[in-house]
Amino acid sequence: MIIMNIEKIKSDFPVFKNNPNLTYLDSASTSQRPLPVIEAMNEYYTSFNANVHRGVYKISEEATEKYEKAREKVRNFVCAKSDKEIIYTRGTTESINLVMHGYGEKFVNSGDKIVITIMEHHSNFVPWQQLAKRKNAKLVIIDINENGELKEDEIKTKIKGAKLVAVSHASNVLGTINNVSEICKIAKEEGAVSVIDGAQSVPHMKIDVQKFGCDFFAFSGHKMLGPTGIGGLYGREELLESMDPFLYGGDMISEVTVEKSEWNYLPYKFEAGTLPIAEAIGFGAAIDYLSKLGIENVYKHEKELTEYAISKLSEIKNLSMYGPKKADKKVGVITFNLNGIHSHDVATILSEYGLAIRTGHHCAMPLHDRLQIGATARASFYVYNSKEDVNKLVAGLKEANKIFKVG
Repeated sequence: MIIMNIEKIKSDFPVFKNNPNLTYLDSASTSQRPLPVIEAMNEYYTSFNANVHRGVYKISEEATEKYEKAREKVRNFVCAKSDKEIIYTRGTTESINLVMHGYGEKFVNSGDKIVITIMEHHSNFVPWQQLAKRKNAKLVIIDINENGELKEDEIKTKIKGAKLVAVSHASNVLGTINNVSEICKIAKEEGAVSVIDGAQSVPHMKIDVQKFGCDFFAFSGHKMLGPTGIGGLYGREELLESMDPFLYGGDMISEVTVEKSEWNYLPYKFEAGTLPIAEAIGFGAAIDYLSKLGIENVYKHEKELTEYAISKLSEIKNLSMYGPKKADKKVGVITFNLNGIHSHDVATILSEYGLAIRTGHHCAMPLHDRLQIGATARASFYVYNSKEDVNKLVAGLKEANKIFKVG
């Protein structure tokens, strides 16, 4: 079953024209950018390059309009109630740090319980680890089972009595899709605030923060066809109102006297200084592109591709895969090792054949310690990938086996 016209989609991405032999399988790290995103950013720089919110002249007003329209696109894409609940950030990492500083520093106290999972990216692990140390709070970690899924019996027991629960919607290593609706429900019953790392889910599936029932949801533009340096934080309005600003100065100010300062209203309370305007506009263009493809079609395409990849990679005898073996349990991420060959060597050989994959610990060292492996190789798929790309990956891995005389 062919969900989308991949060749037509690939023609929208200049990187493939400029690198005709490239088979890009590293979208979990950063996606490629389609021409409409690049053009939207170029239009800003060449036609209405000016600061936003601060000028009464024409091009400043045009820049402000495009900048805020992009925010509305983001709001609609994640189904938030109001633009006030969408904060522009540099990406998922900054979004989570904003919550940690703005909410955690103010409301988490000594003895409180912070719950995370062993599969978290460092961006959703280290901030809470460090907050727990500063506040003398207790950091509790939910483990995974042999399938790379959260242990169900630990979810309820470990969230019990928690002050804050932070969990990834989809693992950047295992690909595991976590049931964040259930986790957020349990957190709410315990009176805990929920923080969802959506970096690996927003690019691939329908997101509805209201249905999830989460308090915060963090994500990045560069993993969903948008520019680097821009991302978003959804936060429930009443929580954002209660929080202290993360950064001070510029547009987050309402009034300053020698004695005191007052903060701007949401969302600007958390947007100090001049944010990346061109990138925000490009972010909106990326959402337009994904919306035109249909996020449901994106999900179906990746599911089919992941299912095919799991089947083909399973034929390689000395290959170990990590995480769920069923495509409907994960996003388009397959992490593996060729037994007897270091992942860096595998990637080097694949690179000679034009294949781009990721190796290392993928900013998830605690998970790799849990799996008792030092490094892994990761192939990740997106809208411009096809079954032919999977076939090239399999051929490259077989070639690696031949070179190292294993398998």
